[in-house]
Amino acid sequence: MSNCVSVVLGQNGWSVTYTTQSICTLKGSSVDLFCSYTYPRGTVTTTLWFTKMEAGVEPEDLGQDPEYAGRLEYHGDKKKDCTLKITDLRESDSATYKFRFITDQTRGKYSGSPGVTLSVTALQVKITSKTWQNRVTLTCSTTCTLTDNPTYIWYKNGHKVKEDTSSLYPDSFSDADSYSCAVKGHEDLHSPAVCEYGFNSVFSITFQVQLSVC
Repeated sequence: MSNCVSVVLGQNGWSVTYTTQSICTLKGSSVDLFCSYTYPRGTVTTTLWFTKMEAGVEPEDLGQDPEYAGRLEYHGDKKKDCTLKITDLRESDSATYKFRFITDQTRGKYSGSPGVTLSVTALQVKITSKTWQNRVTLTCSTTCTLTDNPTYIWYKNGHKVKEDTSSLYPDSFSDADSYSCAVKGHEDLHSPAVCEYGFNSVFSITFQVQLSVC
């Protein structure tokens, strides 16, 4: 998770604090959006998280959105904590999330900006380089840089072969082999397995490898 702290201060002591501004995490995993808030007086009557807001219109509470049904856990309260947990993440959950609260005071409404930008990515095995000597680099690819600099796990034919970085350098190819990758701590969230098809020769400058989903 990013160490950057975003603090938003409003007038007269209104504020919302997000402990990180951006998160990149895996499809199918869970994420906590840590948040706290302050207000000068009164009692909080309503709390909500939202991703869209139009001028003059109250934003839609994500808790009422059927797309998030059964996947939201509000761990906050009506005093100072506004932490939200989202489970079973989907790529469509990628958005900027903001917290809003309403008190019993006149004009006692406040939304915290800039919010938390959440990016949800799946894993995909890609060829990033190849040579005529039958050496390629396989990369466990994501659409954003995963938070916390994770350790990657590589699998060949379903068996773990390496636990290290996002790159793998296979020594040889076989049409019968398949490769997939995962992130340590989320071993259940494999990339789709890919198989190798093509032809190669260490004696020929011509070299071709293609990957396809098995």
